[in-house]
Amino acid sequence: MAKQRILSGMQPSGLLHLGNYFGALKNWVELQDDFECFYFIADWHSLTTHYEDPSKIRDYSFNVAVDWLAAGLDPEKSTLFIQSHIPEHAELFLFLSMIVPVPWLERNPTYKEKQDEIKNVDMSSLGFLGYPVLQTADIVLYKAHCVPVGVDQEPHLEISREIVRRFNGIYKKEVFIEPKAKISQTPKLNGLDGRKMSKSYNNAIFLADDEKTLEKKIKSMLTDPQRARRDDPGDPDVCNLFPLHKLYSTPEMQAEVREGCVTAGIGCGDCKKMLNASMLRGMGPHMERRREFAAKPKEVMDILFEGTEKARKVAKETMREAQEAMKFSHL
Repeated sequence: MAKQRILSGMQPSGLLHLGNYFGALKNWVELQDDFECFYFIADWHSLTTHYEDPSKIRDYSFNVAVDWLAAGLDPEKSTLFIQSHIPEHAELFLFLSMIVPVPWLERNPTYKEKQDEIKNVDMSSLGFLGYPVLQTADIVLYKAHCVPVGVDQEPHLEISREIVRRFNGIYKKEVFIEPKAKISQTPKLNGLDGRKMSKSYNNAIFLADDEKTLEKKIKSMLTDPQRARRDDPGDPDVCNLFPLHKLYSTPEMQAEVREGCVTAGIGCGDCKKMLNASMLRGMGPHMERRREFAAKPKEVMDILFEGTEKARKVAKETMREAQEAMKFSHL
């Protein structure tokens, strides 16, 4: 039986951080053996926030690819490609945009959320309003059966299913597959200051950080606000450090940290040193592989170009089917 196809992408709007890794990338790596995986660098999507100065998107795209490979995405198992190198994404976006009612886009929860979150960029553009249509084109162009998302993102996929139903209904042919959500459990991970880890908040631990940078960031992390003095007892469950201990420290160390915190047996500085040691053990292999791939830019780009060539063959065939269903083909 043929494997079901998975598709997902990441915007190259900055360096990837631990939130991106545990929220998506780690799961992508685990899916490779059981699914036919297509993962793309969504550089056109980055223009929604970087339209005034897109000059950095190329470097960010390279760094995203380096982190993917360092994390374990295998080009022998997964197709890795660049969105903007496949014009069929834009072509299908145009066709779909002609049939999508504007109210569908205006009620999209992300539309309002991003406008509230990102204050330094004018997000009132047509491109951002139409973001879900381009996202739908990305997915259905490869006839993906599933899209890996967190449980809170599942409603965002519903608009893609609505667009698929509308297209197939209007043109009386089942060209596109309604994509299903492949739900993954993602740990809650805040940034250095206790807010959601985000590039825009300048509070992230990046996958590209080296050992010294990691240590410096851990030292700066917000801890339990109730521990104003060294001998004040704390609560690990409200401390910004403990979620990272859960991800990187052994069960024995987690127990030691919890006991030391609630009894004031250890201070926050001690806790940070223990966390730094655990994270260096956990992130060390990625750091080393990342340095190796970053030193081979041609090899990394060749992987992306080969994946893009493979992906475009699929995209062109899907567009041929779509145009035939629409009776729009001039050939």
